[in-house]
Amino acid sequence: MHNQKKAYLFGLATVLLWSTVASAFKLSLRYLDHIQLLFYANIVSILVLTVIVALQGKSKLIFSYSGKQYLQSMILGLLNPFLYYLILFKAYNLLPAQEAQPLNYTWAITLALLSIPLLKQKIGFKDIAAAFVSYSGVVVISTHGDILNFRFSNTLGVALALGSTVIWALYWIYNTKDDRDPVVSLLLNFVFGLPLSLALCLFSSSIWVSCGYGLFGAVYVGVFEMGITFVFWLLALKLSENTAKVGNLIFISPFISLIFIHFLVGEDILPSTYIGLVLIITGLIIQQIKVRYATKKGAESHSTPT
Repeated sequence: MHNQKKAYLFGLATVLLWSTVASAFKLSLRYLDHIQLLFYANIVSILVLTVIVALQGKSKLIFSYSGKQYLQSMILGLLNPFLYYLILFKAYNLLPAQEAQPLNYTWAITLALLSIPLLKQKIGFKDIAAAFVSYSGVVVISTHGDILNFRFSNTLGVALALGSTVIWALYWIYNTKDDRDPVVSLLLNFVFGLPLSLALCLFSSSIWVSCGYGLFGAVYVGVFEMGITFVFWLLALKLSENTAKVGNLIFISPFISLIFIHFLVGEDILPSTYIGLVLIITGLIIQQIKVRYATKKGAESHSTPT
């Protein structure tokens, strides 16, 4: 099979699996609290990534790094999985999935904005336009379309969903300085994040789960949100003739996700959700146009999968 076809297959598989995780979050949180979901999904993700690293013949790399690099993994593990998923799962606990999922999708805009002070990047008109359009979508979704009254459906939930994008953006900004194997690095981040998840679970929740449905949900999240899809996406980007060919597939994900949310979670999708999501995606597309224009001008850029 041609490499580009393989790239599309891995890319589509990733998009399809990512489209299910919002529903998986919401269904799992019916049986687990957000801390328990983080803890058990963290365990499963470590097991999955360990198997993948072993199959790739890279197990020796786990123990080959310097103390400074392990310290880096500790810091990154604090951001992701610990803080990121802790905040994100709580947001899903407070908001309907159809709201939390699109709001979290604005992380790419947050990344661009944080790159200005942290990476000393300049902001241009298209950056401002992309942010304005995307966050207009956030307002539409968060107010259920009642923009004039500006009354959020759940203020704390919206704040947490948007706050998770800050954590995720910080994670990828600091991750750009990590030159280790990406899968091994991710595994180490999750290993160092596990003691934090365990401690929080012991002191603020409980490690005991009374319902098997919750554990099944945590396994699903650990495998398909935190584990194998990351590897699928890396393979898609590696095999593709042009990263944009598979990168643009990610824009399909939130719309497919709404279908799963409707039929699996049972939420009636509001018109304001569709309108807001279109605005968010439009902002992301505006941002991508800027990147491609810069590439044509000869500037080299590093893109991070969504």
